[in-house]
Amino acid sequence: MAKEIDESKQGQSLVLENNNLNTKKLYIESYGCQMNFSDSEIVASILSKAGYNTTDTVDEADLVLINTCSVREKAEQTIRKRLEQFNAYKRKKPAMKVGVLGCMAERVKHAFLEEEKIVDMVVGPDAYKDLPNLLEEVEEGREAVNVILSKDETYADIAPIRLNSNGVTAFVSITRGCDNMCTFCIVPFTRGRERSRDPYSIMNEIGDLQERGFKEVTLLGQNVDSYLWYGGGLKKDFTKATEMQQATAINFAKLLDMVATAYPKMRIRFSTSNPQDMTLDVIDTMAQHNNICKYIHLPVQSGSNRILKAMNRLHTREEYFTLIDNIRQRIPDCAISQDMITGFPTETEEDHQDTLSLMEYVKYDFGFMFAYSERPGTLAARKITDDVPEEVKKRRLTEIIDLQQKHSLYRTQAQVGKTVEVLIEGTSKKSPNEWMGRNSQNTVVVFPKENYKIGDFVMVEVNNCTSTTLIGKAIGLSENN
Repeated sequence: MAKEIDESKQGQSLVLENNNLNTKKLYIESYGCQMNFSDSEIVASILSKAGYNTTDTVDEADLVLINTCSVREKAEQTIRKRLEQFNAYKRKKPAMKVGVLGCMAERVKHAFLEEEKIVDMVVGPDAYKDLPNLLEEVEEGREAVNVILSKDETYADIAPIRLNSNGVTAFVSITRGCDNMCTFCIVPFTRGRERSRDPYSIMNEIGDLQERGFKEVTLLGQNVDSYLWYGGGLKKDFTKATEMQQATAINFAKLLDMVATAYPKMRIRFSTSNPQDMTLDVIDTMAQHNNICKYIHLPVQSGSNRILKAMNRLHTREEYFTLIDNIRQRIPDCAISQDMITGFPTETEEDHQDTLSLMEYVKYDFGFMFAYSERPGTLAARKITDDVPEEVKKRRLTEIIDLQQKHSLYRTQAQVGKTVEVLIEGTSKKSPNEWMGRNSQNTVVVFPKENYKIGDFVMVEVNNCTSTTLIGKAIGLSENN
């Protein structure tokens, strides 16, 4: 559902180095999952070639873009309020143009353009290459819209401009779209059918990042385990591929192996996995390479088989347990996190207890937990009545969060006394005298700065913890530098 939505990043304006030849200013804000933030980098790259430099000041912008999310109702409400604020700027500066990008574009294009008249341009996630043409339409006084979903667009030929980057970690998109029609999810309708990116363009992008000093990449997709390259085309059409295409196809396990082997000094992460698609060869590949981080984000959404079926999750509670057991057996130190929805339509107290018992079995390192909110356009909204009272949803969500906090503390306490490798990403939010980084398991680690610098791999002895953070002291650089 939510691909690791970082609340601290919501609404962040994105800024990059200016091109002195560009004469116009672009202000772009992003909301939602990391895929949206990654897409904003693609947009900035396209518009840089069309004469735009980015700015973090709205009132000096010629073009204001907001990259939107439809996963949660709260996100849509926030975006509507933000658009009202942008239009206040526009009244003072009539030449300013305002556009909506991303997942809300398809769903609300008529409301934004025709009814509310609050934007000049609406652009879906597969139409960013059309932005220069759409801007010409807007400049000539016409409203511009392109929300057509593509069967083959992966932006493999666009080199993303890294916006507000720490210069250490980067996201590399490997798939777009999703074929899993979970009844609660709007993504298949806003991002289209699943297609994979040419693996060699992925390798080239990672190679370029390494040359520029980046130390960690996250392979990104709505469902990375479904990655399948056979020369181009939708995953659903793989059965129609030639024998040669099928024999030489590259799946996610092979891609992981290619990247980890080619760039042994680069840390590799990936997000997001789907339980029904994750295979043992992916887990075995993780176990074979030290530079593939020992962390899997494995959304389950519910612990109840009845609710999983209603959600159209194509796995059972028992199959999920088997997958967890295989991960624990093959990668004993692997961290696992979850997405969980409580209060899905028809959810009973027994279903809720099934979720809590599943959490007790797995004891996740951390999680992303939400009360169900009906999203217009989803299968659930069309076919299932949202019948769980809000107060019940809130109470069940509180119980899930409380249990997760207990398990998170259990997992971090198990790290106390150990020495872990940490990639320094920046200064700790709580102290200017401490560095912050993450270990292989994706847990935040803080420690005194001493003489280390951003981008160093450091061995840190953990001597204390909270439920979310490991606290320690550096004992030297790791062999990975």
